[in-house]
Amino acid sequence: MTGTGRAPVRSLAALGWRSEFADQILGSERDCVPARVFGVGARSVTVVFADGEAELPLGGRWFQGDALVRPTVGDWVLLSPDRGTVLRVLARHGLLARRAAGRNHELQPIAANVDVMFLVSSCNEEFNPARIERYLALALEARVQPVLVLTKADAAPDPGAYARAAGALLRDLPVLLVDARDPASLDGVRAWCRPGTTVALLGSSGVGKSTLVNSLAGAELQSTGPIRAADAKGRHTTTRRSLHVLPDGGLLVDNPGMRELMLGDSDAGLRAVFADIETLAGACRFVDCRHLAEPGCAVQAAIAAGALDPERLARYRKLGAGPA
Repeated sequence: MTGTGRAPVRSLAALGWRSEFADQILGSERDCVPARVFGVGARSVTVVFADGEAELPLGGRWFQGDALVRPTVGDWVLLSPDRGTVLRVLARHGLLARRAAGRNHELQPIAANVDVMFLVSSCNEEFNPARIERYLALALEARVQPVLVLTKADAAPDPGAYARAAGALLRDLPVLLVDARDPASLDGVRAWCRPGTTVALLGSSGVGKSTLVNSLAGAELQSTGPIRAADAKGRHTTTRRSLHVLPDGGLLVDNPGMRELMLGDSDAGLRAVFADIETLAGACRFVDCRHLAEPGCAVQAAIAAGALDPERLARYRKLGAGPA
């Protein structure tokens, strides 16, 4: 067992421990030690428990199934009484997972036991409604509260235009405009980072995620790098997922930037994101309406009346949320 240098946290509640996890411990496991996964290596995990921390190897049995069975950042696990072995992963809530690239397309966990997802975009050319809708579907499928954080507001001539465009993507979506270098502009972000609440930070490279992490933590936890002037995109400055305890008591999962997000089985999430179109579709004359040129199509009528953006319908169809 190898220490990682992190100061011990005495309260499991401060790490996000709740009764739903305690209720899963069997009588035969009363001597086992609950711990939270703060980092994941190729064949090891960094865990924090009530009176310390450790980096523990993962045995071969953890790699006999798919990636979803292995401990991921944010998981609660049970350790052996000597704190030397990960015995099992407790049942999760708020599991964010994406479909991997390649031929097998297996689901890969992003973070577990997440309460709030900060989707970070920026007030420049990086702002992409289609990408934002994918992340929103990911969060809603996992029953995680999405919050859109728009960075670089100080550099945009009209940051409010980005906020309005984002707000049109999902009803009642919280949208926060921030300059991550200005502590006062982060008050709205900090309000979501309540003690014991786990927040996952997702978004593309170059949108200011690492700067945001450092500002929230009040310390240089992640390195930052410049973005390319040509397309407002940046390099990956965060290279692995990690969980951090914030000064105000919240817990923050930082993730490497993702150029593309391939959704898994997110039908419910997509329907929630495109609830406006789903509602209109229910008013179409024909049940199997494809929303192209069919008579009595309520979706096309809304487009003709200027109540629905045709590009939003195109994105809805591209994500497979509507009829083929």
